[in-house]
Amino acid sequence: MAFQTIDPSNGSPLEIHPSLSAAEAVAALDRAARAQIDWARASFEERARPLREVARLLRERKNAHGTQMAREMGKPLAQGETESEKCAWVCEWFADEAPRLLADLPIATENRESFVAFRPLGVIFAVMPWNFPFWQVFRAAAPTLMAGNGFALKHAPNVAGCAATIAALFRDAGLPEGVFTHLAIDVDLAPLAIAHPAVRGVTLTGSEHAGRAVAIEAGRQLKKIVLELGGSDPYVVLDDADLEKTAELCVASRMLNAGQVCISAKRFVVVESVRREFEELVLTKMAAYEMRPPLEPDSRLGPLARADLRDTLAVQVERARAGGARLALGGTAPDRAGFWYPPTVLLDVQPGNPAFDDELFGPVAAVVPARDEAQAIELANTSRYGLGGAIFTRDLARGRALARDRLEVGTCAVNDFVRSDPRLPFGGIKGSGYGHELGALGIHEFVNAKTVVVAS
Repeated sequence: MAFQTIDPSNGSPLEIHPSLSAAEAVAALDRAARAQIDWARASFEERARPLREVARLLRERKNAHGTQMAREMGKPLAQGETESEKCAWVCEWFADEAPRLLADLPIATENRESFVAFRPLGVIFAVMPWNFPFWQVFRAAAPTLMAGNGFALKHAPNVAGCAATIAALFRDAGLPEGVFTHLAIDVDLAPLAIAHPAVRGVTLTGSEHAGRAVAIEAGRQLKKIVLELGGSDPYVVLDDADLEKTAELCVASRMLNAGQVCISAKRFVVVESVRREFEELVLTKMAAYEMRPPLEPDSRLGPLARADLRDTLAVQVERARAGGARLALGGTAPDRAGFWYPPTVLLDVQPGNPAFDDELFGPVAAVVPARDEAQAIELANTSRYGLGGAIFTRDLARGRALARDRLEVGTCAVNDFVRSDPRLPFGGIKGSGYGHELGALGIHEFVNAKTVVVAS
């Protein structure tokens, strides 16, 4: 068994990467378990040292990393370079902040001493996606490693080269062998990995289907799990929004990474009084994105990552049209080699339409009309998802109140698009999963919060 990577810009085969058998995967996890014992005993500074060196290498090699992402999953080069730099940031932030975040927490009781100690759990099994093949790994690995856990990565097969490169980065940075394990296995061996005695937690970023399957296995083994799943993020445009700026931000969010972003703007929910002007701005800005090979310096819109993803998106758009959405731009895959799909805008999208109910993972914007603010919030919350969302208004107090109290999402922005940040917890609700990555909450997901009482 092996993984064949494909260049999505032209459909041509790239490299063949070996995968592990069941016996090899068990042996790798056995080694990880032994390595984690010593890693758990290391000081914070000892753990931080290789993380800081990884950060240096990520910046030094960002062009090579961006090129690899472009070749394996079609990300425009500049976006891949930025991704490598962001990975350096998350490594440095947790290297700096872990001693504070994981310091013993004293609690006053009648005893001589009472406190909570945050101790490592063991090896964390990570099932990571292809769309941000470096960032998704590092945002999970950095806090996990700084907490004293081991990290076993099962990456998406279509970015097998990226997975091998990440493993090499940790080796080059001097991380002890076995603390980070590149577990190159197919999906059918995931239950075996979850069941391994050394694995004490599971984190997954991916589809609802994958999340349910992994959650079942983790539940069967009574192991902690964090899930970051899909989203149909609503961006609510109110009557007093700065429409030029709002359209720019909404389109930038929707088109990043060819629309293959869990937290990108999916549904533009717009109050009727400004809808037509907003639609015209969105159409103009979406049309300005030209499909160009991802390694071209000025490329902003590359291909989708796989043929099946392009084909699924095309079917969803056709079903949306059949369900009453009005196609205003794009909507037809070009007749050219590779997995391309053009900027597409669907208007008059209503609940029950696939463009409203489902996650469209590609460069497709859905405009949802609303009578007023009340209906806009109602429509925004009419979703089985709850990952991210945004409110656009000149009234910051109004926007803050709606973001805090009304929008049913894990992360909400006011007058900006949603993005992850090492300093802030990130996670979803409803069908978008549970648990957190990043920030203080993220590093506490996979530790044993141990209560210690010293009697008088």
